[in-house]
Amino acid sequence: MALDELTVAIEPGVVGLVGANGAGKSTLIKILLGLVPPTDGSAQVLGMDCQSEGERVRARVGYMPEHDCLPPDVSAAEFVTHMGRMSGIPAAAARERAADVLRHVGLHEERYRLIGGYSTGMKQRVKLAQSLVHDPALLLLDEPTNGLDPAGREAMLVLIRRIGTEFGISVLVASHLLSEIEQICDSLVAIDSGRLLRHASIASFTEHSQVLAVEVEEGANALAASLAEHGHPVTFDDRALLLHLSGEDLYDLVRDLVVDLGLRLNRLEQRRHRVEELFADPPQNGGAEIAGVRRAEVSDG
Repeated sequence: MALDELTVAIEPGVVGLVGANGAGKSTLIKILLGLVPPTDGSAQVLGMDCQSEGERVRARVGYMPEHDCLPPDVSAAEFVTHMGRMSGIPAAAARERAADVLRHVGLHEERYRLIGGYSTGMKQRVKLAQSLVHDPALLLLDEPTNGLDPAGREAMLVLIRRIGTEFGISVLVASHLLSEIEQICDSLVAIDSGRLLRHASIASFTEHSQVLAVEVEEGANALAASLAEHGHPVTFDDRALLLHLSGEDLYDLVRDLVVDLGLRLNRLEQRRHRVEELFADPPQNGGAEIAGVRRAEVSDG
């Protein structure tokens, strides 16, 4: 199964769709665009049924595919203008709109060069520009930082965040890189093996846990032994000692033991949950069928 009993309603804003490669992200996007029919269930985008109203959905949604799909023998200006005209924009307006979006994505000076001579980062920007040219209400971006170096990834993430905040366009970003999603998204839809793991705001994913993290310059083993003697067993995570936060008095105990042992305290803080903990023990599902979707909705509010 690519998707299995996936039921989720996605709110407006910049939303991350995260999961490992093969989790079903691209299949879900293609179902939402009306390009792939689900074997069961239904999906709606902006209040429209994806199967029966696929053309109307695509008229209001911008799509940036994962893989390279650009013609090498035309310029970015020609290609984005053509995509605007395909969306029903008159020729003169399409040329103006293409110039505007290419300026927005940082390709204004390079817009008349043939796409075949572009770097990977420039090609990704062209794909983003064509998804914006018809002024969509929603963007579906599939792995938008694929193949980019660190600087290129950072620039692309800034662009996506600007689209969501300054332009007011809702964005669904599919990625397998949790660190990127955390930087730019308001909320997160996490899927694994086609099933929904969790859907919540980024803030709720990273809320404080009942774990106290303690880091000392040296003598971590001695501190761990002393804490164990006082009834607080310790686990190690990289350089930090992790304890169950049973009460506020634990802070005082750690402080006193550090002083008694003559150690230098580097860090004492309540640990936050990490998004990657969602995927610590992923379920294993077999099968290779297309998709079974019970219900999926994407709304512009």
